[in-house]
Amino acid sequence: MKYLVAVLLMLPAAVQALEVQKVTDGVYAIVGDLGQRTEENLANNGTFGVVVTDEGVVLVDPGGSWLGAAEIDAAIDTVTDKPVKVVINSGGQDHRWIGNGYWKAQGAEIVASEAAVADQKDRGSAQFSALAFFLKDRLEGTEPVYADVTFDTAYDFSLGGVDFQVRHLGPAHTPGDSFVWVPSKDTVFTGDIVYTERLLGIGEQSDSANWIEVFEEIADLNPAHVVPGHGRATDLATATADTYEYLLNLRREMGVYMAVSDDIINAVKVDQSAFAYLQNFGQLAGKNAQQVFQEMEWE
Repeated sequence: MKYLVAVLLMLPAAVQALEVQKVTDGVYAIVGDLGQRTEENLANNGTFGVVVTDEGVVLVDPGGSWLGAAEIDAAIDTVTDKPVKVVINSGGQDHRWIGNGYWKAQGAEIVASEAAVADQKDRGSAQFSALAFFLKDRLEGTEPVYADVTFDTAYDFSLGGVDFQVRHLGPAHTPGDSFVWVPSKDTVFTGDIVYTERLLGIGEQSDSANWIEVFEEIADLNPAHVVPGHGRATDLATATADTYEYLLNLRREMGVYMAVSDDIINAVKVDQSAFAYLQNFGQLAGKNAQQVFQEMEWE
């Protein structure tokens, strides 16, 4: 097929790390590495969503680089020969938008919230610098490309008889996070609003309080299938346990801590042990605690 896919197929087998998971009829999760961005995973350290319709494919999140997008394209080819018609950017993290250029070159329409595009522009330079460190020459050819269609809080469209509802209800992991509800498939694609199997990350761009509220809006849909931003597709109970309960616990424990101390250094000691089963706990739990401390100082 496309020449860059052919190039990708010549890369070492370790690069071909994406798992294609069938979720329900015509719906797939493309599951990448649960760890950090690396030269091997092409910055596809996340989960990407695919819905196959009679008229083509809707892809939720494009991948973290041009070659990362080509790797996703090759994964899609294992389940359908239909072209990708629409790519939705679920937020401002690098793997949610930096692969846009590949799909734009294939003729796909790119959709994102206005807040996501603003975040991409604000943090893009730093993201590209980090990716240059991780990916080295495998970042070559990757350039910033932004959405063709932007929206404030809601965008609905249909393709091949399937209805898609894209919703941005305020900041969560990033300022422009959106989820995609596909009623006929009883499936929600959450981007970085939901992490499963690995601990979520709370950064300077995050809003842990509103993140909880956005998750509650997703839960109100009562989806049978949840395709998270990280981890394998799952059910609402698992998404709740790994994301919602974690956020509630951390903010609750931090509130108790802050009632008696204003020391951010020791804030890392708040009890998060119930979530130690999640991958990356050791690397992220302390950072998350200090970030939430800083958030709650100003609430």
